[in-house]
Amino acid sequence: MTGSPVKILLVEDHFMARMALRSILSGRPDLLIVAETDNGQEAIRLYGKMRPDVTIMDLGMPELSGFEAIAAIRKQDRNAKIVVLTNFEGSEDVYRALSHGAMAYLTKDTSGQELIAAVLSVHQGSRYLPRAVRDTLAERIPCSELTPREHQVLALISQGNSNREIASNLQIAEKTVRIHVSSLLAKLGARDRTQAAIFAIQRGFVHLD
Repeated sequence: MTGSPVKILLVEDHFMARMALRSILSGRPDLLIVAETDNGQEAIRLYGKMRPDVTIMDLGMPELSGFEAIAAIRKQDRNAKIVVLTNFEGSEDVYRALSHGAMAYLTKDTSGQELIAAVLSVHQGSRYLPRAVRDTLAERIPCSELTPREHQVLALISQGNSNREIASNLQIAEKTVRIHVSSLLAKLGARDRTQAAIFAIQRGFVHLD
C-alpha cells in the first residue's frame, strides 16, 4: 500500500449493522475508520472534528435524519464526500440524497466488495451509482414536484386519514384539503388515494414507522 489510508466516518444507528460494516472496512489496510456514531447530530460534530476523507451515512436515524446530516456536513465543507448506505429504496430518497450532496447511493443488500468500490471511487472524486439505483432514479416523476403542503397531505393519506382528519391535523379547511388531494393525484398520476399512498411509500415520498 502506498500513501495514507482513506479515513472514514461511519454513521449507522443499528448496532449489529455497524459492527458488520466495521468488520468489512477494517479488513482493508487502505481504509481506516476514524470515528463512528449512531445519529445524524453527532455525525455533524464528528465530521467537523475528524475531517474524514469519506463518510458512510445511513438515512433513517433518530434525532436527525441522514438527509439533514448530509446537508449540514456539506454546508460546513462543500467538498465533503459522502456515501449513502440505507434501506430506503425509493426514487425520491435517491434524488433527495444526491441533491443534498451525496456522491454514492447504495442499499443495504449491497456486497462488501461493492461498498469498498464505492468508498474508493468517491474518495477519488467520482460518483458511484449502481445500475439498480440509476434505474430507480429514472423512475422519479419529472417536472412534477409536490409542494411542502402536498407532501404533508400525502403523508397523512398514507396513514389512512380522511379529508376531515387531514384538515383537522393541518388546521386548514376541508375544501382546501380536497384541492391538495386533487393536485397531488394529478402530479403522481394516481387514480385514487390508495394508489397514491402505495406510490408514495414505494418511491420514498413518505416513510411509515
